[in-house]
Formats: sequence, C-alpha cells, structure tokens
Amino acid sequence: MTKTPEEKRAWYIGAKESQVADVAILIGDPGRIDRIALHLDDVERIPVNRGLQTITGTRNGCRITASAFGMGAPIAVVVMEELRALGVRSFLRIGTAMAAGGRSLGDFVLADSALRREGTSDSYAPPGYPAVSDPELNAIILKHLAQQERPYGTGMFASYDGFYSQMFDLPGSRGGVRDALLSDIEKFGLIGADMETSALLVAGRMLGARTSSLCVATVDPITQKKLDTEDMAAAEKDLFEIAIESLCSSTLQETR
Repeated sequence: MTKTPEEKRAWYIGAKESQVADVAILIGDPGRIDRIALHLDDVERIPVNRGLQTITGTRNGCRITASAFGMGAPIAVVVMEELRALGVRSFLRIGTAMAAGGRSLGDFVLADSALRREGTSDSYAPPGYPAVSDPELNAIILKHLAQQERPYGTGMFASYDGFYSQMFDLPGSRGGVRDALLSDIEKFGLIGADMETSALLVAGRMLGARTSSLCVATVDPITQKKLDTEDMAAAEKDLFEIAIESLCSSTLQETR
C-alpha cells in the first residue's frame, strides 16, 4: 500500500500548508489576532505554539492569514520564513511605529524603503542591499489609503534591534529618545521607526515574496507623547480594514 505523503507543517507556528492562505498579515501584538478575527469570516485558529498565534479567515471569498510574531526582527522573519514555505506569496506587516518626518500621532505611515539598523537582514543580504517595499503592493495600499479619511504618508522607515539601547531610554532614567535615532530621522528624512520593517523587506525580497509595511504613528520622537487608547483603537480598526482589503485586492489576486 502506498503511504500518503504527510502534509507540510511549519516548525514553530504549527500551521499546515492547507491552513494558510496565499496572502498574510504579520502582526506584532498577539492581542491583535482576536481583534482582527472580528473583521474576517470562517476563521480557523491554529493552536498557539511558543506564544505564536496564527489564524486564517475569509473576506468575500478571499482567504487571508494573520500571524502574530511578538516583537523584534529575528522572530518576525522566522514567522515569514515558515509562512513562505507553506505557500504565502504576499506579506503586509502592520502595527505601530514612531512618528517622524512631520507625521502626526494617529497618521498611517507606509514604508517604501527602510534604513537597515537591525542585524537580521544581514543574514539574508550584504549591508549594501536595499530594503524596499514591493511597488505593486504599495500602489494597491496607497489606493486604499486615499479612499479613507485618516492622514497618511509614505517614505523611508528605519528599524532597530535595541529598543532600550537604540531607540528609547528606560522609563524613569534619562527618559529620552536616543540621539542616534534622532540623527537618523533628520539625516535620512525618515517617516517612521520600528524594530521589524527593514528585515522583513529584505527577507521578503530574497524569498521571492511581495512585502510591505503599514503602521500607525503612535509616539512622538521629541515629546514622547503617545497616541491615547481610544484613538489607537479607532486607528487599529482602520488599519485592519486597509490591510485586508489591500491583500484581497483583485489586482493582487490576479498577479499571484
């Protein structure tokens, strides 16, 4: 008797090939998985493993996966690698970023490129390799951004490994944003800063996947003022809708 081949399964996220879609949203905060699930139909939940949570649902017949990685570039790229091996072809990282370049708290910021200040991308490509978003995916996202009322901007992000060594001082200590980050914002005309975008853009391109990053600007680099909880909840709902509608765009579906 011929043995049926066992279905491919990801090592860490635990999903099987049949349980993921062709397109995926990458989320930092695991708490957002339950909230984005409310925007989808027919949601299937993959059992949580090592704190990694993944779901797949539908929107008007389009299957879409959402997977939470927690914090930082190394694990974000692990999740991307595993989803790519299962067949995902397009990725959109959504979450929060530092506001820069004149962006206000609550604005959407879309990365067209990123300054590589993290180390994970170095394991995929040499330092001179550019971290750039997929232009076709960004064109779709920009179309959806233009159809809503929230202000938005597009431009260069920067991503860092050390939240407390490269971005912020510990609360109650010096209480400031790191000088090197402020210098990067001014020197390179950044519109946002986070911990994952540049690594995901490099890894995604090396893995042959369309990749971009869309965030809500949530903290001011000068005053350290943060977006309040109510405004963040409203922005998050808008963010979910733009991400879902963009990845389920008929244009993107037809080019995969």
